[in-house]
Formats: sequence, C-alpha cells, structure tokens
Amino acid sequence: MDKIICSDNNELGQKAGNQAARFLKQTLQEQGQAAVILATGASQLQTLSCLTAAPDIDWSRVTMFHLDEYLNLSPSHAASFCKYLRENFINKVSPLADYYLIDSSNDPHAECSRLNRIIQKYTIDLALIGIGENAHLAFNDPPADFTTDSPYIIVDLAQACRQQQVNEKWFNTLAEVPRQAISMSVRHILKSKKLIVSIPGKRKAQAVKDTCNQPVNNKIPATILQQHPDCTLFLDRDSAAGLK
Repeated sequence: MDKIICSDNNELGQKAGNQAARFLKQTLQEQGQAAVILATGASQLQTLSCLTAAPDIDWSRVTMFHLDEYLNLSPSHAASFCKYLRENFINKVSPLADYYLIDSSNDPHAECSRLNRIIQKYTIDLALIGIGENAHLAFNDPPADFTTDSPYIIVDLAQACRQQQVNEKWFNTLAEVPRQAISMSVRHILKSKKLIVSIPGKRKAQAVKDTCNQPVNNKIPATILQQHPDCTLFLDRDSAAGLK
C-alpha cells in the first residue's frame, strides 16, 4: 500500500475513477492492450460511473475479469454481480476485447477450472476492488487463505459478510443470502500491477483502521494490501474516521 486519498464523501468515486481512467489510457498507449478485474457492490458504483464516462479509452482493447459471484443465484436476481456488471459496466463500454463473467449455474469446481485456464493467460494490469466490513477482500472472509495459488476458489461466506449484504439492501433477510461463492483468491488479486480500492461509508471505518494499522494477518484479510507496491485506498471522511 503506497497511498491513501481521503476526500469529501461525494468525491471518492470520482477521484478513484479518474485515476483508473488515467492508468488505463497510459497502459493502452504503452502496451496496446489491458486486462482489468472489477468488483461490484455499493462501494464501486461511483467509481465505475466515472470510469465508464471517461473519454478516449479504447475499450475494444480491454479485457475484463469478474472478481466474485454467489453460488446458485439467478443472474436476474437484484444481487447478482453478473447483472450488476452488465448494467454498470459492460453495456456502457462495449464492445470490449473480451469479458469473463462467473457462471454460478455451472458446477462450481468446473467453473473455477474454466476461469483459471483463461485468466492464467493474462497479466492483470488494474484491479478495482473494495473491502468488506469484516475486512474481506473479494469474498475471502477471515480467516482468509493467503497461500493458494489458484486464481478462482470456492469459499464459505461468514455471517458478518452475509449480514452486510442484507444491510446494503441486496437481500431482504439473512436466510436469502447464499452461503458460498466463487471468489478470486487473495494471491491472485495481489498479482495485479495496480490496485485501486474504493471504501466509502462509516460502516467500513473499523475495517479501514485495522487494514492500515494492524500487522498483516489472515484474520484481517485486507491487511495484505500493505504488501502491494502500487495500491491506493480511496476513502471518504466517514470511512477514514478511525485514522489519524
């Protein structure tokens, strides 16, 4: 982690999106193509809105990978991350060079194998991610697996993570939230050349404080971001409340 940017609550997404756009333009200019990982959820809406509105990005040379998805959730469900990415990114920037969504209706082991074969052919230039209220990265809840080299894995969702989805109104009750998901692994997220981490809201303040101040450990998964050489946290005043 090399930088923390704190802004007024309504500017976080704009600053994160602007930085992502500048980096993508530079990457495309230097190497002709780029690969990105995109997260979903409330924390990413403003960032993606700013990024998709940025001028002069040749999206036909950009390949997108999906960060995580619930198991056994209909792609038409309001909480479907596939639905989210289609509505908030893919449909706004198409045609992309290619994009790879997680098919949660497929056998999960077969789906991980399929995605792993594909993503290992790419170097990821940019990942736009967030962290959870329990400091998870993607759906890697504590204690997170810091050792696996598999790009995509099947994970169990902690109750705190599932409750967050209810609090954010993606589901009506805890019972409705799936108990498992396919998630990109921690180690593969860290292989991205650049990480832009958008973390708005007071409910994330403790997770941000722990991420920045606690030693790296898998009980606070986001502490691993301290080891990435090009990682920027974008905070608002609420999420940064626990920092000096």
